[in-house]
Amino acid sequence: MIVDSALYRDGVRVPLNSAISDLASVRASCQDENSFIWVGLHEPDQQELATVAEIFGLHRLAVEDAVKAHQRPKLELYEDSLFLVLKTLWYVDEEDAVETGEVNLFIGPDFVVSVRHGEGSELRTSRGYLESHPELAAHGPTAVVYAICDRVVDAYEAVAAEVEEDVDEVEASVFSPVRSDDSPRIYILKRELAEMRRAVLPLREPIRRITEARVRGLSSQAAPYFRDIGDHLIRVSETIDNLDGLLSSAFDAQQARISVQQNDDMRKISAGVGLVAAPTLIGSVYGMNFDHMPELHWALGYPFALGLMALSSLAAWIFFKRSGWL
Repeated sequence: MIVDSALYRDGVRVPLNSAISDLASVRASCQDENSFIWVGLHEPDQQELATVAEIFGLHRLAVEDAVKAHQRPKLELYEDSLFLVLKTLWYVDEEDAVETGEVNLFIGPDFVVSVRHGEGSELRTSRGYLESHPELAAHGPTAVVYAICDRVVDAYEAVAAEVEEDVDEVEASVFSPVRSDDSPRIYILKRELAEMRRAVLPLREPIRRITEARVRGLSSQAAPYFRDIGDHLIRVSETIDNLDGLLSSAFDAQQARISVQQNDDMRKISAGVGLVAAPTLIGSVYGMNFDHMPELHWALGYPFALGLMALSSLAAWIFFKRSGWL
């Protein structure tokens, strides 16, 4: 569906004389070189996108990628237009889950068509930011690309901060005195970091090309703005690598701690067995039917046997306590 379509002239949004869904009229209203159009679509079907492609002259291969979605972040040049794919991220704290969406941008000399997939990747904020900074919007379609990329990468940093809090919780749980099984959560977080890495790392190359002014169709004057985005991408990439290393270390530490706990449990079990071994031996000897054995007809024989059992258990308890087994 068409979320919004707007005409910008000299960096300012101007009213349209037609409905936002009448893209042919919107396209025709962009006549002078200081104007451009931004059309926003949300999960269009193949027929809707085919209509848009006919009006704006979009390349068939790029349109196929935008319809299917689930593309790797990339920047491709098609004749006189560009096709940029961005992966969007947002975090669901209740599930320790990183959800992904996608934004596809068709960029021409006087238009931008954004195709959005996913619920958490709204572009209203980017459009509002652009319209509140007409000096930025005056750069044309390049400004739209910057506003969207900036919004998407800022979301990367927000998600990385959320995951970092969860990793801190896992570390605290692993090294706490309370026994816990953190392996499932560690696995989930490592999987979510892999999802983040698939969104962040491939985007670094397209942004680097833009900052070096090596992309035809984008203004070289915007390079400083995209350098800032590139710095944020590098920072997020480093955070992902650090968090992945911390989770690996936490998993190793937990496995080592489980081994120590099992050894400690075995020592306690062995100590318990030792506490009852001596009384069992004494009781078994006195339970045998011998004619010739000490204290057989002694009146204090039974209390003596019980006392000997208690004394042997006490001696074993003192020994195990001093050795740390109990």
